[in-house]
Amino acid sequence: MVSAAEQLAANLNFGALGKAEELKKRIWFTLGALLVYRLGTYIPLPGINPDALSQVFHGAQNGILGLFNMFSGGAVERMAIFALNIMPYISASIIIQLLTTVSPTLEALKKEGESGRKQINQYTRYLTVVLALFQAYGISVGLESSGS
Repeated sequence: MVSAAEQLAANLNFGALGKAEELKKRIWFTLGALLVYRLGTYIPLPGINPDALSQVFHGAQNGILGLFNMFSGGAVERMAIFALNIMPYISASIIIQLLTTVSPTLEALKKEGESGRKQINQYTRYLTVVLALFQAYGISVGLESSGS
């Protein structure tokens, strides 16, 4: 009996992959976006004292800053330009999904089909910006109160 992995390997056609221009564009875009993101997690914000920042994080590893740092892959500790990561979007998406079960307006939008889904996605983006502002403000207040 042939396993699913062996069937998949037997059916791979790399010649067809070379001809799929749209797929190649999408793969290159994804790889480029990942490269920009990884570089952005290592570029520090201007005006940050790295020694003082490392002292703050070594003193408060179990606090909320340590939690943010863990979820951002260490970008908060480096105070990088992409320190917030994707957390505001994930939080906004969860909040909107929970609100669709509570709010009759959002529930009606959800049942409208494609146009309703687009509207809910737009609300998610707006909430993402608001949450990113609050999270950035919270990180800055936390760092300021810690004396760095």
